Amino acid sequence: MALSTTKVARLIFSTAGGGTFTLTLADPREDVQVTEIVAAMESLIASDIYLTATGALTGIKDVKIVDTTVNDLYDPATG
Repeated sequence: MALSTTKVARLIFSTAGGGTFTLTLADPREDVQVTEIVAAMESLIASDIYLTATGALTGIKDVKIVDTTVNDLYDPATG
């Protein structure tokens, strides 16, 4: 039995074709501020380096910090 915890930042953008694009970053800093994230997202939009299936990034839709804890109750025998 093992307990594991992971944390990611999910940066969700709107796209030119009306879709969304999610960029997931592992292990965000504990002290990260929303202003820092928004500035980074605006920089990614302005740089126009991502081309998604529904077009270029056009705006910020949402930002989430997701903390997941998994309790693995069964570990099969190996060998």
